[in-house]
Amino acid sequence: MPWCQECAKYFVPNALTVEGKCPKCGREIAEFTINGKPLDRPVTHKTLDLKSLARSNGEDEKIPWHFKLLVALLVGYLSWRVVSLFI
Repeated sequence: MPWCQECAKYFVPNALTVEGKCPKCGREIAEFTINGKPLDRPVTHKTLDLKSLARSNGEDEKIPWHFKLLVALLVGYLSWRVVSLFI
Protein backbone atom coordinates (compact mmCIF):
# COMPACT_ATOMS: atom_id res chain seq x y z
CA MET A 1 0.00 0.00 0.00
CA PRO A 2 1.47 3.37 -0.97
CA TRP A 3 2.65 5.54 1.91
CA CYS A 4 3.29 9.28 1.75
CA GLN A 5 5.96 10.27 4.27
CA GLU A 6 5.08 13.99 4.32
CA CYS A 7 1.34 13.49 4.78
CA ALA A 8 1.85 10.45 7.06
CA LYS A 9 -0.98 8.69 5.31
CA TYR A 10 -1.63 5.49 3.39
CA PHE A 11 -3.32 5.76 0.00
CA VAL A 12 -5.17 3.22 -2.09
CA PRO A 13 -3.63 2.95 -5.57
CA ASN A 14 -6.71 4.56 -7.17
CA ALA A 15 -6.32 7.66 -4.97
CA LEU A 16 -2.91 8.51 -6.43
CA THR A 17 -2.45 10.67 -9.50
CA VAL A 18 -1.77 9.05 -12.87
CA GLU A 19 1.97 9.64 -12.36
CA GLY A 20 1.87 7.85 -8.97
CA LYS A 21 2.14 10.99 -6.86
CA CYS A 22 0.40 11.99 -3.64
CA PRO A 23 -2.85 13.87 -4.39
CA LYS A 24 -2.32 16.27 -1.44
CA CYS A 25 1.35 17.27 -1.53
CA GLY A 26 2.37 16.02 -5.00
CA ARG A 27 5.35 14.06 -3.68
CA GLU A 28 6.51 10.98 -5.59
CA ILE A 29 5.45 7.84 -3.74
CA ALA A 30 7.58 4.71 -3.80
CA GLU A 31 6.73 2.05 -6.36
CA PHE A 32 3.97 -0.23 -5.18
CA THR A 33 2.99 -3.75 -6.20
CA ILE A 34 0.07 -6.13 -6.26
CA ASN A 35 0.99 -9.71 -5.31
CA GLY A 36 4.65 -8.79 -5.66
CA LYS A 37 4.25 -7.68 -9.29
CA PRO A 38 5.19 -4.04 -9.97
CA LEU A 39 2.50 -1.89 -11.52
CA ASP A 40 3.37 -0.21 -14.81
CA ARG A 41 0.08 1.67 -15.13
CA PRO A 42 -2.55 3.02 -12.73
CA VAL A 43 -5.14 0.59 -11.43
CA THR A 44 -8.58 1.29 -12.87
CA HIS A 45 -11.58 -0.86 -13.67
CA LYS A 46 -10.38 -1.06 -17.28
CA THR A 47 -6.77 -2.03 -16.56
CA LEU A 48 -7.34 -4.48 -13.71
CA ASP A 49 -7.07 -8.10 -14.88
CA LEU A 50 -8.34 -10.33 -12.07
CA LYS A 51 -7.43 -13.56 -13.87
CA SER A 52 -3.77 -12.57 -14.10
CA LEU A 53 -3.75 -11.63 -10.41
CA ALA A 54 -5.24 -15.00 -9.44
CA ARG A 55 -2.49 -16.92 -11.23
CA SER A 56 0.53 -18.06 -9.32
CA ASN A 57 3.67 -18.56 -11.41
CA GLY A 58 1.65 -18.05 -14.60
CA GLU A 59 -0.62 -21.06 -14.06
CA ASP A 60 -4.33 -21.04 -13.33
CA GLU A 61 -5.34 -22.19 -9.88
CA LYS A 62 -7.43 -25.36 -9.79
CA ILE A 63 -10.62 -25.73 -7.80
CA PRO A 64 -9.95 -27.70 -4.58
CA TRP A 65 -11.48 -31.16 -4.38
CA HIS A 66 -13.32 -30.39 -1.13
CA PHE A 67 -15.13 -27.46 -2.79
CA LYS A 68 -16.32 -29.79 -5.58
CA LEU A 69 -17.47 -32.29 -2.93
CA LEU A 70 -19.35 -29.57 -1.06
CA VAL A 71 -21.15 -28.43 -4.23
CA ALA A 72 -22.07 -32.03 -5.12
CA LEU A 73 -23.46 -32.65 -1.62
CA LEU A 74 -25.41 -29.38 -1.75
CA VAL A 75 -26.96 -30.30 -5.10
CA GLY A 76 -27.87 -33.74 -3.76
CA TYR A 77 -29.43 -32.28 -0.61
CA LEU A 78 -31.46 -29.68 -2.48
CA SER A 79 -32.62 -32.30 -4.98
CA TRP A 80 -33.82 -34.51 -2.13
CA ARG A 81 -35.69 -31.56 -0.58
CA VAL A 82 -37.52 -30.94 -3.88
CA VAL A 83 -38.41 -34.64 -4.19
CA SER A 84 -39.63 -34.76 -0.57
CA LEU A 85 -42.08 -31.93 -1.29
CA PHE A 86 -44.02 -34.17 -3.67
CA ILE A 87 -43.87 -37.42 -1.66
